Amino acid sequence: MEQLVSKMMMSKQSYYKITLCLASVCLILSACGLASTSSSGEVTPEPKTPVSITQISNTPLSDYVELNATATFQQKGIIKASSNGYLQSVNVKKGDYVKGGQTLFTVITKEARSIGNAINNLDPSFKFTGLTRITANTAGFAGEVSHQKGDYVQEGEPLAVITNLNSFVFLMDLPYELSAIIKNQKALEITLPDGQKLSGKVGSAMPLVDSASQTQRIIIQVKTQQLIPEGLIAKVKLVTSEALNPIALPKESVLSNETQDEFWVMKLINDTTAVKVNIQKGLETGGYVEIKSPLFKQMDRFILTGNYGLPDTAKIIVNHK
Repeated sequence: MEQLVSKMMMSKQSYYKITLCLASVCLILSACGLASTSSSGEVTPEPKTPVSITQISNTPLSDYVELNATATFQQKGIIKASSNGYLQSVNVKKGDYVKGGQTLFTVITKEARSIGNAINNLDPSFKFTGLTRITANTAGFAGEVSHQKGDYVQEGEPLAVITNLNSFVFLMDLPYELSAIIKNQKALEITLPDGQKLSGKVGSAMPLVDSASQTQRIIIQVKTQQLIPEGLIAKVKLVTSEALNPIALPKESVLSNETQDEFWVMKLINDTTAVKVNIQKGLETGGYVEIKSPLFKQMDRFILTGNYGLPDTAKIIVNHK
């Protein structure tokens, strides 16, 4: 009996050993089979980010400030009565355009009015009128007409004000800290409220600074055939800095950190890979950013859209749409 039990115990141990060995062999074969399938099967492609690309632009860039300028006529001629008398005729109204030498008023003296008819009755061929003609000294517009026909005026009394069209300028109040900039302005761009642009140049500067605003009045000369009303406020661009042949990229292609003290672009090294390149910015205007360094080449390509969050070396696919 004891021998039978001993044999049965030995048979169970042998069974467990064989089962364990078979299980180990199955696991090894299974692992080998998986490895074989993995190595012989298709490799999962690495994901690529769709992007659009751009290249270097050499369009001139400039930074500027805008100031207000007011249209005005510097010279206004006052038409005065040359003698005492009555206004026999008034040939001008407020807002009328007058030519140089045009008769604006005629004045008849009290004496001429009283004796003129008697003289003509005695000698009709004499044709005595006693009228004094008052003419415009220069062409322009009548800004004011202060008398009408029949009024009695005294010698030297103002009758009308004529603006001199040739004296038209814009007056700009320039902050004194920008006085060094105005000296370098060869031509100024003046934008009217309706969007029309005029070209002007810096004239003289008034030798006076407003004590409250610390601004100096600058005269801007403009040549135009258009009649611009006095008092119109326009915008004047003053260039503070410019780059005539810059290396520039669109703003969308330039990335920065949260504190905006580090800037970079994603440059393509081939058709499927882009790397991060730190840059130093220059001017930023008109949708473009000047790249001070490094010096990129004209044929270099950069990511325009799809660059946000890309790592230093990123796999991309170029969208040609």
